[in-house]
Amino acid sequence: MAAATLVVSLIMSGLTFWAVNSIQQDARMNDTRFGRDLGLLLAANVTPLVADHNLTEVARFSSRFYSSTSSVRYLIYANQEGEIFFGIPYSEAAVQNSLTIQRRIELPESYAKNADVPMVRQHKTPDGVVTDVFVPLNYENQYLGVLALGINANPTVVAYSNLTRDVTIAVFVSIWTMVILGVVLNALTITNPIKELLVGVKNIAAGNFKQRIDLPLGGELGELIFNFNEMAERLERYEEQNIEELTSEKAKLETLVSTIADGAVLLDTNLHAILVNPTAKHIFNWKDKDLIGKNILHELPANVTVKLTRPLYQIAAGENRYKEDHLAADFDPHQGRDPEASEYRVTLTEPTKRTLRILLTQVLDQYRENVKGIAMTVQDITREVELNEAKGQFISNVSHELRTPLFNIKSFIETLYEYGEDLSAEERLEFLHTANHETDRLTRLVNDVLDLSRLESSNTYSLEAVEMARPIEQTLRTYQLNAKDKGIELKKEIEPELPLVMGHYDLLLQVLANLIGNALKFTQTGGQVMARAYKLQDTNNSEKVRIEVSDTGSGIAPKEQKAIFDRFYRVENRVHTLEGTGLGLSIVKNIIEKHHTQIHLISEVGVGTTFWFDLRVAAAENDLQPAISVQGESVSDD
Repeated sequence: MAAATLVVSLIMSGLTFWAVNSIQQDARMNDTRFGRDLGLLLAANVTPLVADHNLTEVARFSSRFYSSTSSVRYLIYANQEGEIFFGIPYSEAAVQNSLTIQRRIELPESYAKNADVPMVRQHKTPDGVVTDVFVPLNYENQYLGVLALGINANPTVVAYSNLTRDVTIAVFVSIWTMVILGVVLNALTITNPIKELLVGVKNIAAGNFKQRIDLPLGGELGELIFNFNEMAERLERYEEQNIEELTSEKAKLETLVSTIADGAVLLDTNLHAILVNPTAKHIFNWKDKDLIGKNILHELPANVTVKLTRPLYQIAAGENRYKEDHLAADFDPHQGRDPEASEYRVTLTEPTKRTLRILLTQVLDQYRENVKGIAMTVQDITREVELNEAKGQFISNVSHELRTPLFNIKSFIETLYEYGEDLSAEERLEFLHTANHETDRLTRLVNDVLDLSRLESSNTYSLEAVEMARPIEQTLRTYQLNAKDKGIELKKEIEPELPLVMGHYDLLLQVLANLIGNALKFTQTGGQVMARAYKLQDTNNSEKVRIEVSDTGSGIAPKEQKAIFDRFYRVENRVHTLEGTGLGLSIVKNIIEKHHTQIHLISEVGVGTTFWFDLRVAAAENDLQPAISVQGESVSDD
């Protein structure tokens, strides 16, 4: 109905406007002919007057002509240069007494001075269309200027055209007003209730059970609305009965996922993230990223993406990966995993080196037929890997170090047992001396391992004020005979009035013993070992005491200086000439770290080596109170 009404109204309106336009065109043509004829008539009368410069008569004649012709809008005379010398309703003489205004006429580009016929054009103004007539003033083949004449449109034709247009518009608006009123009435009675029902059904389908339709209608449509509201009310009551339980279970699940130590990432079948817990964000450095809805392969580190791309797509597609994964080096089929789970191990290098264990598990529907998503569990097993490596290395090193002295002891004792009667007293004494020496070596190794194990535990030693001159002098006295036997000069330089430092006396004594013992071991006859202690100020202007142990021994190569403090590392392993467990400097490093400082060294091969460390000065009265204890475990001072 609306379309038919629109077509009819457009056709009628088009015909009406076409008729009005035709009338207006005819009127403009009549105005053009009338203006041309009127311009020629006026020009024929005033041209001789203009040639005689009789402007008074020109003005008089033009005024009578303007007054007698109601359709004339304006009259303008201009000379050869285009300067206006007379015009109606404007005249230059009217302002000569106060101000001289020189005005010029702007002629059209198509205007020709020698044309036989006037130039006619039309332009629109707020008062209607005006016909402009430009008549050249030629007298005896001489161009005198131009006459510009403005003709108003025929008022009768204009009024008739405007009336027709207004009536057409009014009819068009009336028709469409009636159509719109009909559409609105139809919408209020039928269409609007149906739309409300459609919106209500969509809301119910989307889970909005609070949707109601409140329209006061009767009949079948009203009954339909009543039944819809009753259905929505029942669904709302059912939802309220279950929403609390579902919310509680959801809160429990979210709390569990967010607080577990393992990283958890839940993906849909398109590998878009649905849930990412804080642990996973920390492991993959996703703290400032919003990952929900993004493809997880675009956010994982490069090596993780390379390793997981194929498995993720296969699991999302529902392929059974058990047969393939149990052949892989990083999958253990004896771990009790279900066939939908796959396990991978990945090493990250940035920002620090870490080892991750990633478990991919299919999330199936309630019938366990279709894959609904993928659960990714991420475990940081860096510490576990390091402990396993350290345990293996420790067992290997200890086994090697224990096997050598035990083998020597067993060999010499077996020799004494089997061939003791055939050996001389001196030979038996030498064999017993060697066995005793190897026993001492074995005892030292066991003690060093126990000391290192105790130092690497979580125990924290309480420090006391210590006078560093005492442990230095005690250590030098201990090694004095050893140095004399090797022909090594053992010296000390201790600054007078050295302040007390915060430390553990027995542990510092062990540090000095290891450092000076190593210095004597690697210094040749005629060399020198020096122990120094002096006061200094660090960059924060706090007082400290520096302890140095230097020697003129064989020195340590630069490539070995970084590993010198590792357990069981021995420089003499390169030449196999000197004995040692390789634990001494590792013990020194741990003891110094218990004192909240670091051990340093500088060495040059063939010149010597210097070890040093700094200790904090005991300045406060509380620091001067001896307190030797261990947090978490009691340890004696012996």
